[in-house]
Amino acid sequence: MNRREFLATTAAAFTGACTCRGIQQVPERTPGFPESQLKDTPYIETTPIAGYHSAPASAYEAFQDMKFGIRIHWGIYSIWSRGAESWPFLEMSFADRQKYNDLYKTWNPVGFDAGRWMDIFAESGMKMFAFTSKHHEGFSMFDTRTRVKNRANWMAAGGPKIESCDLAYSIMETPFRRDVVKELCDAAHKRGIKIDLYFSHPDWYDADFRPYVVHPLQVPSSRILMAPVDWERTQRTYHGHPVIVPDPSDAEVAHMLRRHREQLEELLTNYGRIDMLCLDMWLGAKVWPELRETVMKLRELQPDVMLRNRGIGNYGDYFTPERAIPASMVGSDKPWFCINPLGTDFSYDPKAANYKGTGWIVSTLVDTVAKGGGLMVGVGPSALGEFHPEAVRQMKAAGAWLKVNGEAIYATRPRDGGRWAEGDTVRFTRSKDRQFVFAILTEWPGTELALKSVRPAERSRVTLMGSDAALEWRFDSSRGTIISLPEKLQSAANRPCEHAWTLKFEAANG
Repeated sequence: MNRREFLATTAAAFTGACTCRGIQQVPERTPGFPESQLKDTPYIETTPIAGYHSAPASAYEAFQDMKFGIRIHWGIYSIWSRGAESWPFLEMSFADRQKYNDLYKTWNPVGFDAGRWMDIFAESGMKMFAFTSKHHEGFSMFDTRTRVKNRANWMAAGGPKIESCDLAYSIMETPFRRDVVKELCDAAHKRGIKIDLYFSHPDWYDADFRPYVVHPLQVPSSRILMAPVDWERTQRTYHGHPVIVPDPSDAEVAHMLRRHREQLEELLTNYGRIDMLCLDMWLGAKVWPELRETVMKLRELQPDVMLRNRGIGNYGDYFTPERAIPASMVGSDKPWFCINPLGTDFSYDPKAANYKGTGWIVSTLVDTVAKGGGLMVGVGPSALGEFHPEAVRQMKAAGAWLKVNGEAIYATRPRDGGRWAEGDTVRFTRSKDRQFVFAILTEWPGTELALKSVRPAERSRVTLMGSDAALEWRFDSSRGTIISLPEKLQSAANRPCEHAWTLKFEAANG
């Protein structure tokens, strides 16, 4: 589905989905996650070809240990700040499209400071960041040596036409003239924060990339070139009346594939170790063999890099359910992160009231980690390169919560047998060595808590994280483990944190 349809069908699912007074279940967006995400690429082999190797087990382990990070959408779309990243471009008038494509000529985000960004992320307890090196709009936020040779002239006489050009269409051609991706990667490497570079397969500025997915330029052969799901998506997006231009020539297709590969090679060559590459969208069946070769080349450049599955199917290493939390634990050999915006969209939101709150961050994080995943909170900076103060406040408050409860989140694993929850207000995680179980309470239970699915080991201490006091407990054959919470803790002011509280114990049946 396209962006607008997706928002419409999921709005009810994520509005108020998680609160600091207990986690309310969010329905699965698509049944059978994550395998259902592969249905948009039916032309890709279910089993990768011989000689292809996924990222090593050590990379999968490190990915599963991170648990919490930020997803940053920043590009030309941040200048007009119309929400929903690049997507509003498809609904603009031809005059606005032409103006939009020229916005880069005046862009000078003087508030951008990569070190300050990383300091915010570190204080927020984030172990990684994902950054849009290039979104669908085609504007590169890095110093690419590749060149765009054809683009749309939206105001040409007689209607939009393709015209020749020769430019990188990148941040280096703005008045700013600084490689944003380099500065972010350098700052992250200094602080030990892991790097995930987002890269969209299609490119709406480069006319040689027509017509894949929902490119604003379509061609007579679109229905043949595109996967059926993409053709249907395009018809819905343009209401059956897309802008039709000639089919790409063989030379144009070759240029598209070469430029696509060279840009990905630049990202994995020029910026040091890259932990993840967040691929997005699709390029169709006809060019899949060439795209597969590109993926093989990426594996040679950085064998440990984790690749998102979008557009490459089971050649990918991880999944990202979007704006929704799976309803239960996910059985898959691929790890996953939920991606969910803190504001209305992944790009900059100027309204403080739209940011969902620290309680939402904590409860969403707890729920995803209990089910075996992680959370990337989507927060975009302004056109100047600065995050909204309210978003920063909420993220840093989540970091304060993690300073107390991080042992129950980072490098944990879900309990076996689907024992990830009891009711709506208790979530469980365990240490990787299975020595400890953590019960995270998203609602204060009062003076007594009964846990049916867990039994502490004999003489185990039960502690409230952030407090040195051991809690009294007993086992009752009918009610389970009964934990007493002292009178002092009934006052919120005496508890070690806000929003959720963690009990730690050695478990006989972890």
